[in-house]
Amino acid sequence: MSAVSTQETAIVVDRLRVTRGGVVVLHDVSVDVPAGIVTGLLGPSGCGKSTLMRSIVGVQIVTSGGVTVLGRPAGSADLRPRIGYVKQSPSVYLDLTARENLRYFARLLDVPAAAVDRVLRDVGLDGATDRPVSALSGGQRSRVSLATALLGRPELLVLDEPTVGLDPVLRRDLWEMFHRLADDGCTLIVSSHVMDEAERCDHLVLMRDGRIVASESPGHLLSRTGADDIEDAFLRIVEHDGDRA
Repeated sequence: MSAVSTQETAIVVDRLRVTRGGVVVLHDVSVDVPAGIVTGLLGPSGCGKSTLMRSIVGVQIVTSGGVTVLGRPAGSADLRPRIGYVKQSPSVYLDLTARENLRYFARLLDVPAAAVDRVLRDVGLDGATDRPVSALSGGQRSRVSLATALLGRPELLVLDEPTVGLDPVLRRDLWEMFHRLADDGCTLIVSSHVMDEAERCDHLVLMRDGRIVASESPGHLLSRTGADDIEDAFLRIVEHDGDRA
């Protein structure tokens, strides 16, 4: 795993509140995300992970507070080429092949055509490049979206549940790729509701009910809680907070 930097912070979330339909989704959330490592954003479905990620990317309307990304306010136009964002739903053209999608986005991003083959290899899509995306499996479609995000070699990569529906071997390969990207200086935020993926991260941000309940390295979290694994640590934190309520 990458070494956690004690000097640099890629993202600062300051008292961020998001309300939708009169319901508070994020409750004055504050957290710093270290630069150049893989940060796992974990918590149960519906806890606010996707909303926080959308706020970081700058596509979420916020009620109050703010987010600073790579030294700029989230959503600033000059951040767009520096950030790669992959949503849970595929964000590519289903009637085009994987290669055609990537060639199209490469032209938009003004990156060399050689980048297309590079990212297809990186995400393990070498054997499915010339089939329409509509004919690919759900996991393959997600990897086409991931490949698109990697075309411009982003400084920040925000991935919303990128390993859902993938087999164990491909999950392992993708996590290895995430750490290679971090070793090259990219900052990654990877969300998941599967706690066993936490052990693959350099830093963890744990969420529940629109709040941050922990932000630290996996080792420190386990040591602090005396738990055997991250899921047990999460449960101990939640139960402790419940006892104080």
